[in-house]
Amino acid sequence: MTSGPSSSAAAGAASLGTNFTIDDLKSVGRGSLASTMGIVIVELSGNSGVATMPVAGNTQPYGVLHGGASVVLAETLGSLCAAAHAGPGKMALGIEVSASHHRAGTAGLVTATATAISLGRTLASYEIVITDEADKRICTARLTCAIRDIQAS
Repeated sequence: MTSGPSSSAAAGAASLGTNFTIDDLKSVGRGSLASTMGIVIVELSGNSGVATMPVAGNTQPYGVLHGGASVVLAETLGSLCAAAHAGPGKMALGIEVSASHHRAGTAGLVTATATAISLGRTLASYEIVITDEADKRICTARLTCAIRDIQAS
């Protein structure tokens, strides 16, 4: 039996096939944690991306946005941007994520904007800024993804 993140990531990437499009990447989250959390990909490219997520349903017991939900939003968007950068036949796997939480998200939608920091052949790094509906910064995250070939199973 094969286990671990690399085998499940390869299985998910393999479901895209080797000639996926940006639209395929935008919809890949259906049925996943991103879908459960209400994450919607608005814009996506290898250089940047935008996604939204509702605060409702993603809160801690105090009723404010859970910091872990912000990290899921950041890693989802950044990983998809990295996959778009990598292109067909490749997959992007998050290998490092960090986040600074600046203020509480309390209602409505939060918006994540990813901007490439460094785009290489084997690594891609992004800064992801999450803001509330008043355009106040909720969180700043940084994500680095490894780019690997999709392995046929």
